[in-house]
Amino acid sequence: MRLRISSHLFVFAVVSFAIMGLAGFFTKVAFTLMLMATHHPPAFTRGLLYPRDSETREVRCLDGMWNFIASDPRHPAKGIEEKWYERDLSKAGPTIPMPVPASYNDVTTNSSLRDHIGTVWYDRRFFVPQSWIDKTVWIRFSSVHYEAIVWINGNRALRHEVGHLPFEADITSFLNYGQENRVTVLVDNVLIQTTVPQGNVLEMPTDFGMTLVQQYTFDFFNYAGIHRSVHLYTTSKIHIEDVIVSTDIDEETGIINYKIMANDTDDDSLVAFVQICDADDNVVATNTTPVNEQASIEIRNVKPWWPYLMHPQPGYLYKMEVFLSTSTEKNIDIYRLKVGIRTISWNTTSFHINGKPMYLRGFGRHEDSDIRGKGLDLALLTRDYDLLHWIGANAYRTSHYPYSEEAMEFADEAGIMIIDECPSVDTTNFNEALLTKHKSSIEQLIHRDKNHPSVIMWSIANEPRTAELSADSYFENVAKFTRMLDPTRPVSAAIAVPLQNDRAAKHMDILMFNRYNGWYSNPGELNMISSRVIEEATAWHMKHQKPVIMSEYGADTVEGLHLLPPFVWTEDYQVELFSRHFKAFDVLRSRGFFVGEFIWNFADFKTAQTVTRVGGNKKGVFTRSRQPKAVAHHVRRRYFKLANDLDNAPVPEDLFPYLSDSGSSCKFGRDEL
Repeated sequence: MRLRISSHLFVFAVVSFAIMGLAGFFTKVAFTLMLMATHHPPAFTRGLLYPRDSETREVRCLDGMWNFIASDPRHPAKGIEEKWYERDLSKAGPTIPMPVPASYNDVTTNSSLRDHIGTVWYDRRFFVPQSWIDKTVWIRFSSVHYEAIVWINGNRALRHEVGHLPFEADITSFLNYGQENRVTVLVDNVLIQTTVPQGNVLEMPTDFGMTLVQQYTFDFFNYAGIHRSVHLYTTSKIHIEDVIVSTDIDEETGIINYKIMANDTDDDSLVAFVQICDADDNVVATNTTPVNEQASIEIRNVKPWWPYLMHPQPGYLYKMEVFLSTSTEKNIDIYRLKVGIRTISWNTTSFHINGKPMYLRGFGRHEDSDIRGKGLDLALLTRDYDLLHWIGANAYRTSHYPYSEEAMEFADEAGIMIIDECPSVDTTNFNEALLTKHKSSIEQLIHRDKNHPSVIMWSIANEPRTAELSADSYFENVAKFTRMLDPTRPVSAAIAVPLQNDRAAKHMDILMFNRYNGWYSNPGELNMISSRVIEEATAWHMKHQKPVIMSEYGADTVEGLHLLPPFVWTEDYQVELFSRHFKAFDVLRSRGFFVGEFIWNFADFKTAQTVTRVGGNKKGVFTRSRQPKAVAHHVRRRYFKLANDLDNAPVPEDLFPYLSDSGSSCKFGRDEL
């Protein structure tokens, strides 16, 4: 197994349910994990290169319809006790078809499945050709939420904890070659105080007896299931295990610093031939070095990676081809990946890319859509990036968890900058067990996304309870750990507590704060927004002498609801609230330390059922079906005006619809038909 994470939640859960029953279970789980975690520091991830075909590798996708059973919430260990993984799930009881990738919650009309707490089971059969018998065969899951155990033909292959991140295992010895095989997956969605993110499970009375209720404070639905693609892929016995890349620019020369990691560290004859091709597939540089050693390669007349609207050719990517050889055999493994060459730097007031100050304008987002929940949807992903370009955004935050690897590759190609956030949201009750899981989630995130040029910052938490006394040392520890893993990008967290109560911001490189003036604070009072935003952002900078980003602001808005004068929940109020923030942002930009504005949210999304949410959170600029509200056009005009003012970016012809001969004199309008 390549991913070795110290996780004891499910094993302990099964034993506890079997021995002690339900009463007191979750309290004892949390306490036991707290004790265990002090002796299990975060493990370091190995492998997990994104599956790609090459001359030496073959990839097969296992996406499609799987068989599915939801366990009885009061007896989640039954499948383990009865060893459902040793035979087809259909032998254990009636199954239903379940699409992979997808969340299972909204696929059916069954409310008990939508709100299910505990374990569910998936299985399917797959064929392995006889030609793979001399290869190493891997199974790779791009994301399962929250915890997963995987069996191949009844043999346990691996266990993984923390959703939204990939994991894999060498299953070579478990397979029947030239025959059918079976993969079985147990998924547990329970969140407690030592999971990332946190939650609580309570036993509560109903009309029909006691039931379990999952509680959490974060404001998005706890979708669960096999959320992203499942792949089989092959490698040679000795193979490229990882590629680690960082870049620099020296005048007109691009520098790619790299390390090629091989799984066999004892063979001194292993060498890697590296070839860099430009976007037209012309070879522009080559180098040969031993594996597992730091090396570099130079590209003359480099074309840097630039964000969208900061350069006429944004998102420029080179192709890095790696050929692994031994002293006796050439090209035993070949792997290719895209590389963007750029530099990131920051100081007390500004944030630079390729030596040029950048101003981030974008959104908080969610992986969320109707029916499929958080399941990977390439059509939706394509639409979202088209909308990001249409509206003139150059960045977003992966609130509040890592997004799909396909989304990250889209960002590389599209020139969209990413603040990459780990799954720690509303973090509280700080302790050693939680710290271990938190650091593990960050390690896995950085391991996965380290090579993406679009990733410009690591966010280590969203709205943690940083007024707590223990938050100081906790976030000092997490921030230092993150910098140890990657010193090339700044570290931040989206902070929601007031400045005077916060204990974490001093440990960050760039300050992000969330505030909802005119909504949660003084709702309806549009005249209480601009000055408050200016005062708070200035105070954050003055106290810590670091660049500042407003990482969330917004207002819930019901599509099609209008009132004049503007009133809360209307499209008119959302437009006016944004305008008051825009005014504040322009004042802050003139003061020289304010480096970004992020709207909450890109699109409406589902939440848990509460009386403050009508079918979910409605703060989206776009509806859940990705259609614009009135404010989307308003934001589009601002974002393109900023791009024009700051980087001389061209203005779309349809940005200002024709009004009249006299009304078209705005410098951002069309000069002629």
